[in-house]
Amino acid sequence: MINKITKLFNIQYPIIQGGMVWVSGWKLASAVSNAGGLGLIGAGSMYPEVLREHIQKCKKATNKPFGVNVPMLYPEIEKIMDIIVDENVKIVFTSAGNPKTWTSFLKEKGITVVHVVSSVKFALKAQEAGVDAVVCEGFEAGGHNGREESTTFTLIPMVKQAVSIPVIAAGGIATGRGMLAAIVLGADGVQIGSRFAATIESSAHQNFKQTILDVKDGDTHVTLKELAPVRLVKNKFYQEVQELYKQNPTIEQLKDLLGRARAKKGIFEGDLENGELEIGQIAGLINNIKPTKVVLEEIITEFNEVKALISKL
Repeated sequence: MINKITKLFNIQYPIIQGGMVWVSGWKLASAVSNAGGLGLIGAGSMYPEVLREHIQKCKKATNKPFGVNVPMLYPEIEKIMDIIVDENVKIVFTSAGNPKTWTSFLKEKGITVVHVVSSVKFALKAQEAGVDAVVCEGFEAGGHNGREESTTFTLIPMVKQAVSIPVIAAGGIATGRGMLAAIVLGADGVQIGSRFAATIESSAHQNFKQTILDVKDGDTHVTLKELAPVRLVKNKFYQEVQELYKQNPTIEQLKDLLGRARAKKGIFEGDLENGELEIGQIAGLINNIKPTKVVLEEIITEFNEVKALISKL
């Protein structure tokens, strides 16, 4: 497949792996890249020197392009950006912040920059900031979400109509059918998170991977909107949040309940009761844990089969 996204990243398929916290280490990123997609190391859950270690290990594990995903709310972002430049990473995805803050710095270093957005308004701001492409993430996505609550199916065509740079669809995509639907709506590629979280190479705890398989439709919900909207599995911690909401809590009370390292506790350490279990609505379609290479091959196979079937209509 050759299109704007495969050319931009020099990859075989227009499939980008989500840079998920506590999931997207060097093993997953290199596996996706080796299989023909674009792997991303999730810097959001890494201390600076841990990120450096993952970048170096990823370089040894693949000779294909890979990138780093950087949430711009990260407290030591200057150190993160310096390491990215020092380690000669060529692709950076930024999120959760103003793209103007770091895009020029990265572009001056010869780095391809992509920014994650949840609305037409922010897609235009990202384009104005000089990014090379945008990821348009719909409300179906797991983890931190946009406040606009726009779904992928509505967001993609609106953003495509508004911008001239390549558009990557994210949120609710885990299959070849989903990929084809996104491209029909105007996307040039897709970013997939939940499906890659449930792979052998994912660094998530086995308990969390099993939870992905067990989740059905309606088992996740976006909450904590006063802090940063996040889609969570409805576990014990989620229920505690809902009970607190009945008391009309202050932001400080919500922060106190959330505490520190909730996502690590749930995703990386496997505490299914007290951790934040961040996963997308599409988890209801994920029924197995497989090698990353097999997952990507199945997505492409289904994409081509459905595309051929539809062409006959």
